[in-house]
Amino acid sequence: MIFGNFSYLCKVTYIGELISIGVAFSWTATALLSEFGSKRLGNLTLNVLRMALALLFSVVLFCIVVGTPLPPVGSLEACGWMLLSGVVGYVIGDFCLFQCYIIIGSRYGQLFMTLAPLAAALMAWITLGQQMTPMSIVAMFITLIGIGISVLGRGEHHKVSLKLPLNGVLFAIGAALCQGIGLVLSKIGMDHYEAGAMPDWLVPFSANFLRCIAGIIGFSLLLYFREGFSPLREALHDRKGMTVATATTIFGPFVGVGFSLMAVQYTSAGIASTLMALTPIIIILPSYWLFHQKITWRSVLGAVISVLGVSLFFLG
Repeated sequence: MIFGNFSYLCKVTYIGELISIGVAFSWTATALLSEFGSKRLGNLTLNVLRMALALLFSVVLFCIVVGTPLPPVGSLEACGWMLLSGVVGYVIGDFCLFQCYIIIGSRYGQLFMTLAPLAAALMAWITLGQQMTPMSIVAMFITLIGIGISVLGRGEHHKVSLKLPLNGVLFAIGAALCQGIGLVLSKIGMDHYEAGAMPDWLVPFSANFLRCIAGIIGFSLLLYFREGFSPLREALHDRKGMTVATATTIFGPFVGVGFSLMAVQYTSAGIASTLMALTPIIIILPSYWLFHQKITWRSVLGAVISVLGVSLFFLG
């Protein structure tokens, strides 16, 4: 009776929509913290710490829920797809994302991440045979127009010029593409999990556990061959840096993922996905307060149009 009343309350109080907006704020915090942490600790060092902490939090979750530190991981084929998703989505994707945060900032980085649904749609079309609807194509163009309005302006010698460093833009585009592709690889991997092996809601956490294993191996190797482990040892003694790394992990892969899964239980996936895509708009003011990034009407309009384009992917 109590749970029935709770379910009814969730429906009439728009709890799913509220959770979705909360997730957008959570991902905004993650982006801002990641920008600060990347500049303080370094891209690779922060990502090694994030992967290690995500694995630690996952182990605690599994101990509480299933009574063992390791979750059921499914078939070898499922493991292979999830590890590949971790390499693409975490190692390559997050490396590019955090590097773009250093160069162009988290506000513009999150704007370019609105390209991720485009990349996912194209990848699903190629690998899964999913159809590209006319609305999806329209959504892609609207998203690109929004980004263009934000990052393009009138130049001194050209009618149109890029207002941001080209390498930062390329890293941002690479991050969006890898996130979209990694999402599709994750879906393929989770489809190989045996039904009933674990509660359905736990499958994404089990899958993400494997992705984090690929992530920590990949980032550790990159850190070792590029800088050695001395930056990691220094970071472990940096109290502020470790606090930021912990907060980034909690707000991102832990709270963000968990509440995004909860949101779709209480509202439609389209509405939840659209509300969770509000990050490029929400982040505008905090980035101004924290990093003094100038706010222009073009940047606001571009962010709004990009989010509108993303919404058409899910609501069209």
